[in-house]
Amino acid sequence: MAADIQSTIASWQPSYWLSASVLLSSVVYCRGWLAIRRTRPAQFPLWRLNMFLLAMAILWLAIGSPMDAFADVTLSAHMVEHLLLMSVVPPLVWLSNPVVPMLRGLPHWLVKSGFGPLIRMRPLRRFTHWLVRPRNAWIVMNVIFLGWHVPAAYDFALMYERWHIVEHLCFLFGSMLFWWPIIRPWPNGGRVYTWGLILYLLSADVVNSALSAFLAFCTRPMYPFYLTKPNPFGLSPLSDQVIGAVIMWVFGSFVFLIPAVYITIQLLQPARSVSESKDRAYRT
Repeated sequence: MAADIQSTIASWQPSYWLSASVLLSSVVYCRGWLAIRRTRPAQFPLWRLNMFLLAMAILWLAIGSPMDAFADVTLSAHMVEHLLLMSVVPPLVWLSNPVVPMLRGLPHWLVKSGFGPLIRMRPLRRFTHWLVRPRNAWIVMNVIFLGWHVPAAYDFALMYERWHIVEHLCFLFGSMLFWWPIIRPWPNGGRVYTWGLILYLLSADVVNSALSAFLAFCTRPMYPFYLTKPNPFGLSPLSDQVIGAVIMWVFGSFVFLIPAVYITIQLLQPARSVSESKDRAYRT
């Protein structure tokens, strides 16, 4: 088993484009964060910088580190990779309020002649505003999530590296859309919690749980690709599938339920405050 693990690690090839992208994004954000912090120190505390850098580190860990080599031969590692990519990186990025720092961190000429006119295009702005509406973001994310877990699409992505990259980009794009209505990073009007967001999160958890349950209780391996690869941990394809499904089910549900509980508490607080005020008034 140890030899198989070492062989898998040895098969890993670093992704220079990903490493360079992560490093460049971190430098741009740091530069912009330092610039905007001079005028908005309360809005951009140190923890926002840490959120962005942590997101970039986890992104690299998920698809740029030796974990990616294990994801090519074990379904359970692949599910961990997808969990990090879809459920950890996007909320951390949005919590860092990245829009303005990224623009401030880029060279002025590039923003003025490139991104500036692009951002001001009304059709593009209308389309992006439409895309991040909760219903549309929910549909896009879950269609991408379920579509790439269809056995034919899943195996196809593993067989062709370029399509594997496309799969990762789809997951990242869909999840960035999904988490936007929940976090609503500045300067986009601030966070507005509604009971609809609870349904938004819980219904996404239902989709995740349904797929996870299907993979966990299925009596045969669903992805033929893993039948052709020796498992470095000595697991059978079916056992590996069950472990991957449980990881996706348990930890994926926590990712949806924790913010749902937090939003519920925030929504109940005003009602609790009004109730307590009435009780105090009645007692006096």
